[in-house]
Amino acid sequence: MQVILLERIAKLGQMGETVRVKDGFARNFLLPRGKALRANEGNKKKFESQRVQLETRNLELKTEASKIAEKLDGKSFIIIRQAGESGQLYGSVSTRDVADSITAGGFSATRNQVALSTPIKTLGLHIVPIHLHPEVDVKVTVNVARSPEEAERQAKGETLNAREETSMDDLGLEVGAALEDAGGSLGDR
Repeated sequence: MQVILLERIAKLGQMGETVRVKDGFARNFLLPRGKALRANEGNKKKFESQRVQLETRNLELKTEASKIAEKLDGKSFIIIRQAGESGQLYGSVSTRDVADSITAGGFSATRNQVALSTPIKTLGLHIVPIHLHPEVDVKVTVNVARSPEEAERQAKGETLNAREETSMDDLGLEVGAALEDAGGSLGDR
């Protein structure tokens, strides 16, 4: 199906271009969301008459997104989750979780703007792209930790996934001391 784009769409085209897309993509996504019009003579004339208004609206939205991007770019947001000793989360951090933490941090973001290719499943610092506008992208850091204290340590650069290893000698001394204490108390009775 031929459609006229009413805004820039990544990997498809710029505003005003007539492009060929699959029928389902046009019917289910582009047309209902007002991102495109069917490419027929009536709609071409309608688009040309509204072109200046559409470009002005797009420029205003882009300017607003750029202002937000300046404040948001490089910010860090903490998400607290339960995890095992190896740093593997018991659940995962999804786009909705990232959007909620950004919103809680004082910015407005929806889950559709968060560009996670796969959910986050480990503790640590993760760089997440945010699409504020088709032409404005920023990156934020998501700090996934078990507690706020652990999040602070991760932010400073510490790795928390490493387990503390004790040698067999240390364990032997601890067990021997415990047995000695237990034996001494039993002999006193």
